[in-house]
Amino acid sequence: MSEQLLSVRDLRVRFTTEDGIVHAVDGVSFDLAAGEVLAIVGESGSGKSVTAQTIMGLTRSPNARIEGSVAYRGRELLTADDEELMRVRGEEIAMIFQDPMTSLNPVYKVGDQIGEAIQAHRHESDHKAREQTIELLAAVGIPDPSKRVDNYPHEYSGGMRQRAMIAMGLALEPTVLIADEPSTALDVTIQAQILRLLEQLNRDRDLAVIIITHDLGVVAEIADRVLVMYGGRIIESGSLEQIFYDPQHPYTWGLLGSLARPDRPRTMRLSQITGQPPSLLAPPAGCHFRPRCPHAFDRCTRVPPLETRVGENHADRCWLSVEQKKTLRVVKTGEIGLEAPAA
Repeated sequence: MSEQLLSVRDLRVRFTTEDGIVHAVDGVSFDLAAGEVLAIVGESGSGKSVTAQTIMGLTRSPNARIEGSVAYRGRELLTADDEELMRVRGEEIAMIFQDPMTSLNPVYKVGDQIGEAIQAHRHESDHKAREQTIELLAAVGIPDPSKRVDNYPHEYSGGMRQRAMIAMGLALEPTVLIADEPSTALDVTIQAQILRLLEQLNRDRDLAVIIITHDLGVVAEIADRVLVMYGGRIIESGSLEQIFYDPQHPYTWGLLGSLARPDRPRTMRLSQITGQPPSLLAPPAGCHFRPRCPHAFDRCTRVPPLETRVGENHADRCWLSVEQKKTLRVVKTGEIGLEAPAA
């Protein structure tokens, strides 16, 4: 059995703003084992990135209220001081941020930005840090790394910048890598290369990976296990096969139905989830998906628990019974049954 590296329990993150309190993360719990690839999927504003940034200790601020537990190998990170967090960041848990063009400083050479972490944590000489940086750039597939190490970010293509960010994340040989939308704004060929690279790193280094995305195509390519988030909550969790072949939550049905499927008859337009994600300043009572759900009924005004109802380790947060879901879920061309159950 693989070692359990990360344990998140009942994580809640709220931000006080001029408009009110933003309930960004509401009771999120999950575990991560060594060598596992966990995908967190959902629309923008569902709480995916805030969850990851809180694990890294990046949401600490006077206007933030954080509750729950984030334990790395038994060490509590939410109450850790800045010095202890500095030892964890990079060396134990590293993060690839969403937009490499804004994450990389445009006035410093790429090699200097990667080498800075090596010098800060390992106290290596300039020469040694440069050598290690070149090795990292080669490891992530940057061509001619001994020359490219002296380039500025604008001299890299989008795919190369993303590879440089991965190299920066791997600089201190972490055991957990969090990749926030690592393939956003990349063409499909480069996207495939980045996913293959993450897959190879996971296999060769037994690296545990949390990949945050809204793209279910990316999830299908790389994930072992999937968390579906909506309105700051996990609304379904399970293995890749369970989520794709036996989804239990109407929101997951909508996400899967919106995918273009080359193995199915062509339709005039893709299926879509009606409405907009909820405002986390004033989320709806009960199930957060209720205002957009075509199957909502009276009981949905109460918060459904995240429970296992079908299959081992396959949990969902929905009041519909398993029998009702079988009737409502239509497995054809992304269409979803619209008949609401009796209250």
